[in-house]
Amino acid sequence: MRTDRRRHPVCAVLIAVLTVLVVAVAGVAGVGWYYSDQLLDPAKARPGFPDTALGGAEDGGTPVVLLARSANALRPGTWGLIWRDGAARVGAVVRDSGDRVARRLLDGGAPPAGTRVRLDPGVWGGDPRTAVGLDFQDVMVPTELGPAPAWYVPAPSIPAAPTGQAAPTGQPGATWAVTVHGRGGSRLEGLRVLPTLHRLGLPVLDVTYRNDDGAPRSPDGLLHLGDSEWRDVASAVRYALDHGARRVVLCGWSMGGAVVEQVLARSELAGSVTAVVLDAPVSSWSKTLALQARNRRLPGALTPVAMAVSGWRGGIDFGRMELVEHPPAVRPPTLLIHGDADTTVPVTESRDLVAAAGRLHWPIRYLEVPGAEHTAAWNVDAAKYEAVLTDFLGGLIKR
Repeated sequence: MRTDRRRHPVCAVLIAVLTVLVVAVAGVAGVGWYYSDQLLDPAKARPGFPDTALGGAEDGGTPVVLLARSANALRPGTWGLIWRDGAARVGAVVRDSGDRVARRLLDGGAPPAGTRVRLDPGVWGGDPRTAVGLDFQDVMVPTELGPAPAWYVPAPSIPAAPTGQAAPTGQPGATWAVTVHGRGGSRLEGLRVLPTLHRLGLPVLDVTYRNDDGAPRSPDGLLHLGDSEWRDVASAVRYALDHGARRVVLCGWSMGGAVVEQVLARSELAGSVTAVVLDAPVSSWSKTLALQARNRRLPGALTPVAMAVSGWRGGIDFGRMELVEHPPAVRPPTLLIHGDADTTVPVTESRDLVAAAGRLHWPIRYLEVPGAEHTAAWNVDAAKYEAVLTDFLGGLIKR
């Protein structure tokens, strides 16, 4: 009996320790599931309205929009100002008064005071015609999941056919550009470069992919961060080749860069890609997710857990999307652009890729833009961005 009484405290301690371990494991798994949900749920990837407008005014005779002071409100450059019922275009900060920021109003009207807004790097709403004055045609790209909408902007010498009539036809031997937006984005992201691509004589296909508005849903309803979306962009490349293109330039922003990278790595059509433009691309999901965990003030040890849960839920192989360790089979000349103030995808990813370019036998030209946030290099310095893009592509497409 004495032996039994001595064992009872030991058993109690073991039970308590096991209980704590079970609760801890459940807690970690719960955080991993929550984080994976934020990452993979298409609805949660769409941007919200984190800032507050304080109305419109004039500053020295210049129309301005007043915003509650925040890091977003102070970002340099030209931005779209988006709210639920409207949009405007704003320029540089003209006054910082401590609790409010005045930005130059370039187009549209100021939202009413108290309106929740966001500064969007895509700058414009609408479509290629209303945004940048380019004729276009609505087309549907066949994918393995069903048709996905795209905007087709013809080369300058080829008028767009009316929607619903003739299919687009490129110039014989033409190089087309295919533009690929990032996570939670839309075709609007590609509007910034459409005028430059058009001046270069390129027909442009501005595409959607699975889980976008109007496009088919993925079978599990989740984003796969490039690990399956590449199939839809490969279908867009096939569409371009079937309609007159002989070569293709792929342009990707953020996760769209990861999608482009997987086309190069895994598509049988990769050999038709003559050049690539990557703007703040995800080239290492482990580094990107570690940064975003820090932004959410989560312990760094939880990043592998979140990746494991996300990989299990979506069947995602994060390892093969580590670009420096697993470069694509096809490595065409690439223009890589990144802002050094990026708080979403660390600029070190692009610097690491540039450092490895020689070893990987990958011709990469790099433009780093000081002060630019995520995918905002054009917004901060449009003239330099367009000049570098023109110089890079101009030499390649004339070969």
